[in-house]
Amino acid sequence: MMTRPRVSPGPGDRTAGRPALTKSAKTRSAKTKLAEVVVVCSKCAKRQGLRPRAVRAMLKGAAKQAAKDGLLTGRTKLCIVESGCLGPCPKRAVAVATGASLAEGRVVLLDPEAAPQDALAAVLRPVLPRRCAPEFGPNTPLAAVAPAESPPDA
Repeated sequence: MMTRPRVSPGPGDRTAGRPALTKSAKTRSAKTKLAEVVVVCSKCAKRQGLRPRAVRAMLKGAAKQAAKDGLLTGRTKLCIVESGCLGPCPKRAVAVATGASLAEGRVVLLDPEAAPQDALAAVLRPVLPRRCAPEFGPNTPLAAVAPAESPPDA
């Protein structure tokens, strides 16, 4: 006797317990006291021989001390989360990412033996923007490709 194969419900079907999303669903936002969300690669930390949450404790302590010293202004609270692999697997560093660094497509590589203040400064520093590649093509003016030569002095 053959049985019928089970058919999974499609994207338009309602499943038990889940409300269907409608076009009138609204997105809401809320204020937060967080200055930054920092993501730490737990795989890198483990490879460096650090105990679990060691990088988290180091950055939190440095942020609290910087707030007491008045070096951080405005929002000073950090949310530090450990995650899986962030991509680069450095041999002698820990991969760390922030919202700003991820927006630029970058990951910060921290030295695990660095001072806590130096590590915090490396994580919270503004990320350098990517350099735009020059565009070459038939519609690019020649003056934009090569700078104009100045006449030789006689």
